Amino acid sequence: MTTLHLEHSAHTHTHGPDCGHTEVRHGDHVDYVHDGHLHREHGGHWDECEPGGHVAHAGHEHRHGEDCGHARVRHGDHLDYLHDGHRHAEHEGHWDDH
Repeated sequence: MTTLHLEHSAHTHTHGPDCGHTEVRHGDHVDYVHDGHLHREHGGHWDECEPGGHVAHAGHEHRHGEDCGHARVRHGDHLDYLHDGHRHAEHEGHWDDH
């Protein structure tokens, strides 16, 4: 999966462990869920950390939902579920890695 580099230039809030936004481990960094999208620190500024392309999570038999036990975060027009160190989103009958 590639990640798009979308600088969030108007972002004045500094994220951190006590900022009040949900932390999501994402590869080699931490994303912060804020205003329906994900921010990560990169090169002295904040980027929107969004996946590039469609990556289906093969073999994911667990059905996420309100009572599945995994944290949910708003991501644009849908909910992602935090599971096994990544985010899952329902997409056309399967689950995607975000």
